[in-house]
Amino acid sequence: MQPTRARSRIHPRRVAALASVTLLTMAASTSAGSGHLTAGFPTAAGPISAARAASLGPCMISGPSDVQMSEGVPTPDGYSRSTGTVRALTLMVDFPDAHGQGSALDRLGEFFPQTADWFRTSSYGRLDYRPETPVRHWLRMPEPFAAYGTERGAPFDPGYRHLVEDIVAAADPEVDFTRYDFLNVLVTPNAGPSALDTVLSVTFAGNGEAPVADGVPVANASFVYSRQDDGSGSYERTGYRVLPHENGHVFGLPDLYTQDGAAGVGHWDIMSEDWGAGNDLLGWHKWKLGWLDDDQVACVFGRGVSRHVLTPLPRPGGAKLVLLPVDEETGYALELRTEGGNDEEVCRPGVLVYKVAADVDTGQGPVRVIDSTRGSGGCTRSPNVHAELSDATFTAGQTFRDKRSRIRVTVGPTDRAGNVRVVVRRG
Repeated sequence: MQPTRARSRIHPRRVAALASVTLLTMAASTSAGSGHLTAGFPTAAGPISAARAASLGPCMISGPSDVQMSEGVPTPDGYSRSTGTVRALTLMVDFPDAHGQGSALDRLGEFFPQTADWFRTSSYGRLDYRPETPVRHWLRMPEPFAAYGTERGAPFDPGYRHLVEDIVAAADPEVDFTRYDFLNVLVTPNAGPSALDTVLSVTFAGNGEAPVADGVPVANASFVYSRQDDGSGSYERTGYRVLPHENGHVFGLPDLYTQDGAAGVGHWDIMSEDWGAGNDLLGWHKWKLGWLDDDQVACVFGRGVSRHVLTPLPRPGGAKLVLLPVDEETGYALELRTEGGNDEEVCRPGVLVYKVAADVDTGQGPVRVIDSTRGSGGCTRSPNVHAELSDATFTAGQTFRDKRSRIRVTVGPTDRAGNVRVVVRRG
C-alpha cells in the first residue's frame, strides 16, 4: 500500500498464501514504521550515530528524504532504541464476535519467551527485551472485529484509530502507558481470516497522528493476527517469528520482500522471510541496530588491495562485516553465514554478498543477495524456505565481481577456527 499521509511512514507487509506445503506466494498487506511509545522520540534510534569511527563514514550510506523506511545509517530519530533494556507492553485482545480461545496467557505463550530469546541471541545479548503484561486477561473490545476495518492496514485511518482508542480505554485502568517503549497487540486468532489467506499483521511506529494514552502517543505498535502457520506442521516451534519481524520495524528495519513476491534476500533475514526454518538478521542490520562494534566492521572505500578475516555471524566477537560503498546511497556487504544462533538452515556455509540500497523503499527490494550459483535450484530441503538463494554464498576459490564499480572479492579457505579469508580489490 502506498503512503496516504506524508508523515505516516507506511510500508507494505507481505501476505503469504500457501499454494502447497512447499510453496509460498506473495500478495499485499501492510506495515508501517518509525517511533517510540513514550513522550517525545529517542535522540538516537538504531542506534548508529554520526559519532561512529571516522573510518566507517564512507560506508554510512543514506537515502533521500522521501524514502519512508530506509536502509541508510544512521537510523533516523523516531524509532525505538535497539540496545539496552526495552519494555514491550503486551496486550491480548478479543471481540464480542470472536472470544479469546483459551486463556490470554496461552496466546502470550505463543510468542514468549521465544521472541525475547530470539532478540537476545541475534543481538549477542545487547538487547534486553522485556515483555510486560500488566493485564493478564483478554481485553474485550466493545465492537465486532469487522467494525474496525483492520483489513485496510492503513495507519490510524478511522478504523484503526477507533481500534487503538478502544484498546487504550480498555487497558488504561490497569496500564500506565508512559512506562513502556512500544506496544504489542496479540489479537485472538479466530478474529478475521486465516493467515493462510491474508496476513493482517502490521506495525505502526513514529506516527504523529497516533492516538494518545496517558498523555503520550501510541506511536509505536505491532499487531499480530491469526496464526502465522506455514503449513509445515512446525507452528509451535516457528510461529512466534512473525513478532520479531514486526518488532524489527519498530527498531527501524524495512521489509526486504517485494510487493510482487520477488525474493531478493530469501531466508537470509527475518525481515524477508519469517516462516519455515529459523533465521537471523543480516550483518548490515546488526550494525544498523548497534549490535556490532566499530572494530567488527571494515569499510573499504579506496583503491588497492585489502585482506580480511571474517568470523561466523552467529559467534559473538570477531570481525563480522566488510562494507564496500559504491556511492552515497548504495554499497555491498560481505559476511560469513554458518549454521548456529538463530540460523538453523544454512546448507551452504560461506560468504554472503549482498547489495544495500538506501534509496529504495521498504517493500521495494532495498537489499539484493548476489547468488553465486544462479539457476541451481538451491540446496535446502526445508519446507517453505526460498530454495534458489539457499546456496547463494561464495565459498573457497569463488570470486564476486562488479565491473562497473571496479570491485573484486575473492574468497579464500576456511581456517581451523572456522573463519574465512577474503581479498578485496578496488579500482
